[in-house]
Amino acid sequence: MNFKLAAFADEADGRISEQIKAMTENGIDYLEIRGGDGENISDITKEKAKEIRKQLDDAGLAVWSLGSPYGKIGICDDFAPHLDKFKHGLELAEIFGAKHIRMFSFYVPSGDEERYRDEVMRRLEQFISAAEGSGVTLCHENEKGIYGDMAVRCEEIHRTFPQLKAVFDPANFVQCGQDTIEAWKMLATYVEYMHIKDAMADGSVVPAGKGIGNLPYLLENYKGTVLTLEPHLSVFDGFDKLEASEKTKMGYCYPTSRAAFDAAVNALKALI
Repeated sequence: MNFKLAAFADEADGRISEQIKAMTENGIDYLEIRGGDGENISDITKEKAKEIRKQLDDAGLAVWSLGSPYGKIGICDDFAPHLDKFKHGLELAEIFGAKHIRMFSFYVPSGDEERYRDEVMRRLEQFISAAEGSGVTLCHENEKGIYGDMAVRCEEIHRTFPQLKAVFDPANFVQCGQDTIEAWKMLATYVEYMHIKDAMADGSVVPAGKGIGNLPYLLENYKGTVLTLEPHLSVFDGFDKLEASEKTKMGYCYPTSRAAFDAAVNALKALI
């Protein structure tokens, strides 16, 4: 299996310079940029984006996708300013040379999904219309608590908007009680790329292949090339001071964000 690796490198460090270091030392060429130097990607200026782009270019790195929070607001929240932010994100994507934007389908009250279906679709359609002609592919991520958290509603979104592709996140499905193999069989045709994140039945996130997300099956059946690491592993400041037996009880917990990031990379490479 020949994959290209991308990463949410802000999980290694908040500073862009350290993100670049973490990526280069782990042999990762692509960034799914979510934040840097204390700012979320949706809040940075175009001038800041140009500065970051130069740093990445100098290091021989590229931006695969904007790991944006677009669509990660309540379905009853005011949409107009959020849509304006999205349009700014399209400008940032052009500066970064990113051809993808990760997005969501709005938080809806649990059990009331059908009630808000039409409003979800109306808002997604406005995102899609705004992105027309930009050369950017919009990619919907399954996320707990949003309209498209379960596979059946994700499929509904993609059937309604075939131009809207899927980011498949195994751990997020596990946390929703959705079997990932079942979800894959429903959504594989729409998947643009995958997030590499695994989880246990209790929802706790673990390195790739250590949970019940069926990562070996998914990687074997994935027809794409890009995998984005999104570690979400636990960091405990006092980890180094623990006795060996205490560390074992802590499970997958790490002394620093960088250590957690490196562990996530190594787990994926071992799985591949």
